[in-house]
Amino acid sequence: MTIPASPARDSKSQLRKTMGFWDVLLFNIAAVLGPRWIAAAGHNGTSSISLWVLAALFFFVPGALVINELSSRFPEEGGLYAWARDAFGPFHGFVAGWTYWIYTVFYFPGLLLASASMSAYISSNHGAALAQNRSFLLWVSLALLVIAVVLNIIGLNIGKWLQNAGGVGTYVPLLMLVVVAVAVCARHGSVTHFTLANMMPAWNWDTVNFWSQIAFAFTGLELVSCMAEEVHNPRKTLPRAVFGAGALIALMYIAGTFAVLSLVPADSIDSKSGVFQAISVGSVALRIGFFGVIAAILVTAGNAGGIGSTVAGVARVPFQVGIDRYLPAVFGKIHPRWKTPYVSILVQAIISGAVLLLSQINESTRGAYQSLVDVAIILYFIPFLYMFAAVIKLVSRKDRSENPHAVLVPGGILGVWICGGLGFFVVLVGIFVSLVPPGDSANKVAFELKVAIVTAISILIGLLLYWRGARAKLR
Repeated sequence: MTIPASPARDSKSQLRKTMGFWDVLLFNIAAVLGPRWIAAAGHNGTSSISLWVLAALFFFVPGALVINELSSRFPEEGGLYAWARDAFGPFHGFVAGWTYWIYTVFYFPGLLLASASMSAYISSNHGAALAQNRSFLLWVSLALLVIAVVLNIIGLNIGKWLQNAGGVGTYVPLLMLVVVAVAVCARHGSVTHFTLANMMPAWNWDTVNFWSQIAFAFTGLELVSCMAEEVHNPRKTLPRAVFGAGALIALMYIAGTFAVLSLVPADSIDSKSGVFQAISVGSVALRIGFFGVIAAILVTAGNAGGIGSTVAGVARVPFQVGIDRYLPAVFGKIHPRWKTPYVSILVQAIISGAVLLLSQINESTRGAYQSLVDVAIILYFIPFLYMFAAVIKLVSRKDRSENPHAVLVPGGILGVWICGGLGFFVVLVGIFVSLVPPGDSANKVAFELKVAIVTAISILIGLLLYWRGARAKLR
């Protein structure tokens, strides 16, 4: 007698393995490296240099080691959700998966606004004005969201090219920025004086709030693990791509921040599109105005790829949770033609679009952007607490020593505790400092209440859905 496949197995068996090493490497660059974080670092000033180094040493490196171990030991669709579920049970797995998914409805609007702001510099004469035009930002943001959603519903065999273009389109303009900065500084000198003293952290309101953004800028390497069952030979491909992308990303964040500050004074840098301010200034100084237009076109493609990679990766979490029946089962459905979790992608996009529209009501562009970023960071960091705790909880399982494919954290159990503990501490600090408003915030109490209330409501909605799903499973 043949036992029919369960709906869960049937859905997952239809996923296509379409991503190789270079696809995953470029996916990681598109998902993690963000020109807007370099712009924000430049706006924060020279102390950002040391913050990049500290975040790389105490968060990025431990995080990469932990992700490599967990993704090679448990290469399962759902990534962080599956790891938290296996370590702590279904409830904690759901909390990790829900917050990892729901953060995108706040992250996408911020990313879209920043992406639209950068794309304004394609118009070299009116770029700075368009970058502050709310109507332009809104319509370009919605267009980028639609492109990313459509390509990812059609399938990763098509959508991965958007992610690949995103990786190239993100890295090349930043290389162009560094080249322009070196050329301008060689002729005219730097507008910012760099010393060891002024590159040390300056402990003020802006720096405290910015620490969470620095840590957040180094996240995203775990994203492709959510799609492990769509990667060729994931136990080998994922760790190699993580190490390669990680080194390129850390180097560019530091070099890019030096470049921006050498071309534009910190207090004049726009926290969303400052990279293109700097490229424009450098291009004018070198009399190569077309250079800035080319960079803006490339980074627009890069930002579309970053949006696409986040859509593709995070949508796999509610897909897996839907299969486990803690979200409505429709989330676990696969498109009959394109074999993608289309319901999850569509719901994610619709809610993100609504939040984007609501964020523009009675709010300045910078205020709307900053509050969206802080809510997204808090929600996003909750599953990271689970991830760093999970690697410690799962360290004693037999498969760690018996699995020949596992890429383990070096140093044995002590190494796992050090990496897991460092990552957990940095994430916890990041959550708390996200509640600290920026120094130029007009009403600090209102800012804190807004961020705290929106975060709490987002988590509560998830808990209500979990209890509904748990009761349905019992019945």
